Amino acid sequence: MAGPERRFLYQLSLIPNFSSRVFCILFRSSFSECTSSIMRKLSNLKKVCKALQDSETVKNILGLVLAFGNFMNGGNRTRGQADGFTLEILPKLKDVKSSDGARSLLSYIVAYYLKNFDKDAGRETCVFPLPEPHDLFQASHLKFEDFQKDLALLRKDLRACTSEVEKVCKVSDEDNLQPFKDSMEDFLEKAKCELETLDIQLGSTHKLFLELTVFFSVKPKAGEKEISPHTFFSVWHEFSSDFKDLWKKENKAILKER
Repeated sequence: MAGPERRFLYQLSLIPNFSSRVFCILFRSSFSECTSSIMRKLSNLKKVCKALQDSETVKNILGLVLAFGNFMNGGNRTRGQADGFTLEILPKLKDVKSSDGARSLLSYIVAYYLKNFDKDAGRETCVFPLPEPHDLFQASHLKFEDFQKDLALLRKDLRACTSEVEKVCKVSDEDNLQPFKDSMEDFLEKAKCELETLDIQLGSTHKLFLELTVFFSVKPKAGEKEISPHTFFSVWHEFSSDFKDLWKKENKAILKER
């Protein structure tokens, strides 16, 4: 080891409670990254939930699925006219073909929606009417128990950091106390508030998700205490992906007609 490196390490070793200070500083750095990641995931999940429950375009598309499904069933109760359907049918619409096999039921629904419900069809201003497949894919891989574990670990590390800060401040003389003391105490106060906010956000998002599953009458699978985001959103992800592929093609076709 070169002389300058030895002198540098020696000088570091002279700092009182060096390892405790490093632990606190590193935790302060990683804390912000962890909380930001959790907040981004919760925000996306909340956005997707609200879109599925409140969006008029989603309601219009589901209305078309029901209407065309009933039409194919003969439009009468003796042949199965329905007042609703389960979400599991959505990914299967692409497999229902016309008599000549040239077109799927989903492609017909997409075309009908664009021509009758979207005034911007075929234009650059046309907006995809469902939540984006990528957002639904991310939502389908989230687990509320993982959020709880992440927050529990952050609380544990925050308590450890608080203890280390108190220890360092107790044994440090005035020359080595600042700016560590004020900087870390300010961080600890803000970190505690951030965790409380995240806890509230997690609770409200979980409640919103469960309300959404009730709204769509989706039941937990065997072995699930409550329906999981994967069970619910994987169906929507497949449907949105299929819908978007056909939506792009149909938009191009409308543009050519013009």
